Amino acid sequence: MAPHRSRLSSAGRLAEFPLIEDLAGRFGATGRSVLVGIGDDAAILRPPSGDLFLLTTDLLAEGVHFDLTTATFEAIGYKAAVANLSDIAAMGGIPRYLLVSLAIPSGHTQAEIRRLYRGMMSAGLPHRVELIGGDTSSSRQGLFINLTLAGTAKPDHILTRSGARIGDLLYVTGTLGDSLAGLQLLTGAHGKPVRADAGLSKETRRYLVERHLRPTPRLAVGQLLAKHRLATSAIDLSDGLSGDLTHICAQSRVGAEVDMLTLPLSPACLDYAEAHRKSPFELALAGGEDYELLITVSPKHKTQVERLARSFDCRLSRIGRIQPPQRGLTVIGPDGSSHKLTITSYRHFDATSSV
Repeated sequence: MAPHRSRLSSAGRLAEFPLIEDLAGRFGATGRSVLVGIGDDAAILRPPSGDLFLLTTDLLAEGVHFDLTTATFEAIGYKAAVANLSDIAAMGGIPRYLLVSLAIPSGHTQAEIRRLYRGMMSAGLPHRVELIGGDTSSSRQGLFINLTLAGTAKPDHILTRSGARIGDLLYVTGTLGDSLAGLQLLTGAHGKPVRADAGLSKETRRYLVERHLRPTPRLAVGQLLAKHRLATSAIDLSDGLSGDLTHICAQSRVGAEVDMLTLPLSPACLDYAEAHRKSPFELALAGGEDYELLITVSPKHKTQVERLARSFDCRLSRIGRIQPPQRGLTVIGPDGSSHKLTITSYRHFDATSSV
């Protein structure tokens, strides 16, 4: 695939070579590890000696993952990059090289695409991510964005979903449910628009919407846990706690128990839940796109992990424990009762998915 080889007609509002030259000039600067970047049939890289490559990709479709009526091009680009950065964070890696492929409907301008890239790079540049290529095409069905991110890690500093063991402790970074609350503020819940006067302060609304549009990839946390070999497994919370915990349990062949009263909830999320008569715990279990990290830790490393957490730029909360597979996934409710954990996270191709 040629880096940024466009199939857009020059008769449209976007012209092939001016678009490529503009994007390459603004965002295509690279360092010594990139021997050939944008402009050839493929990029040529020289990875750090002894490192392994981590590769991740995410496809975002207009109308499914984003809505141009509720998010700016910068915000869409930023979040598209974070989706990939968070995958690298969950594996304890260092993000390095980015490829971007777009399918663009007629009517969009070069300035809009430039803002999309500006958002991507504003997420990636603080972590020294370099844009090395991609592809562009016309689209008849809305805007499609596909990012591929390459990262690196030392062979013994990689986290996966398959390392959880019975008795491990479950931890999560940050707070949960904020992104779903922010999404519902932007778009309404179940087709019912959310009123601006719904009992929430402007500061609360702004915080929740910002948490949805501009989440934080927990790269430093993942790298520290991997470097010190303190986590047995990890996953980023892109689809929601209930669903993503299921992935860890399936890959590790274990069960898990979550205590709802220990789920970390922000004051803003609690205010939103109270104002709209929702359960904050259900927001935390169902809400995707918080992009926090869910990790498992051996009990012998509990003290060390909680001590290390003081250096994190976010809170770390213990929310449960890994249990034998025959016990399945259970949750302890606020009243102390235990029951089966229902998967309420977003699932593509599932007409009943509510997120």
